[in-house]
This record gives sequence, C-alpha cells and structure tokens, in this order.
Amino acid sequence: MPRVKGGTVTRKRRKKVLKLAKGYYGSKHTLYKVANQQVMKSYNYAYRDRRQKKRDFRKLWVTRINAAARMNGLSYSRLMHGLKLAGIEVNRKMLAELAVSDANAFAELANVAKQNLSK
Repeated sequence: MPRVKGGTVTRKRRKKVLKLAKGYYGSKHTLYKVANQQVMKSYNYAYRDRRQKKRDFRKLWVTRINAAARMNGLSYSRLMHGLKLAGIEVNRKMLAELAVSDANAFAELANVAKQNLSK
C-alpha cells in the first residue's frame, strides 16, 4: 500500500497564512513559521482593538461634552446629572455631535440641566 502524502493540503494551509501576512515587514511575509506567529498575533490585536475602539470613542465623546459644558458654565458630571434629573436620555455620541455641530441646541440642553440642578 502506498504512503499518503499531505503535500497539497499542507501547501494550501501555508499559502493561506502567507497570503494573510502579505505586506508584513521583513521575513514575516515570506517565511511560514514567522508569518504564522505574526498572523496569530495580528488576530489578537484585532480582537483586542475592536473593544478598545469603543473605549476610545467614549473617551473622545466625554472630552467634547466636557469642553462644551464648561463653555456653558457646567462640569461634565453636573451636566449629565442635570440631564438625568430632567429625564432627558440623549447618549454621549449624540451629545458630542451637538456640542461640535450645533452649539445653540447644546446650550439649550445645558440650561435645562442647570434648571433641574437648582431644584
């Protein structure tokens, strides 16, 4: 009985990894062993950073809201507390967008928050 050679399967698997490693620096895109390590590391980075991106955007929104709130005489935390007391549920993404693009609408929300804080 002849032996079974796995050449085509192995080559296909290695080519798949090397295709994923295309554009990597140095031997990371030519040598299978090094390329495989880097591809696995890249998958880890991608997994981690999909979550980190959400954190980064929230941080950006909070910074923008805080800057706009201080221009209206409030801190970020007092603005958010005032809006919660007023029963206004606007998420941070939309608040940040208002702070950047529509200062008058943001000022109105800040005034509503101030009024609810003083009660």
